[in-house]
Amino acid sequence: MPTYTFVVNGKPVTVDAPANLALLWVLRDKLGVRGPKFGCGIGVCRACTSHLNGAEIQPCVTPVAECAGQSVTTIEGLASGDDLHPVQEAWLEQDVAQCGYCQPGQIMAAAALLRTKKEISDEDVDRIANVCRCGTYFRIRQAIKSAAAKM
Repeated sequence: MPTYTFVVNGKPVTVDAPANLALLWVLRDKLGVRGPKFGCGIGVCRACTSHLNGAEIQPCVTPVAECAGQSVTTIEGLASGDDLHPVQEAWLEQDVAQCGYCQPGQIMAAAALLRTKKEISDEDVDRIANVCRCGTYFRIRQAIKSAAAKM
């Protein structure tokens, strides 16, 4: 079985896995990283959203082989020590979470957007397109705008 070495949340890891095994299962089952959630398995719901070298990805459709030598960040690695990322702070301030299942993916998608764009519009937020079954979209939008203002 092939071996892949990459960085997860700032720590180097090496895993034995088939090349086409979805990164989501490597994170959850082999490395014990539980933040990215399984929702649909086809990259549509985006509950698993994480970052690969700072860019947004859906680990449920990203083969582990694509991550070799790269840096993966999940919700567990977004904060800097005890200092929350501005998006995480805004999520708490706006009381966004209801059931919370989609929230790691929502936060990671928002953080990726705000990394590349400081002035955001409603259209920018709409392009995030993560699914929230609880319907907290208004609070999600407010939190993203609040985080953008802080950044």
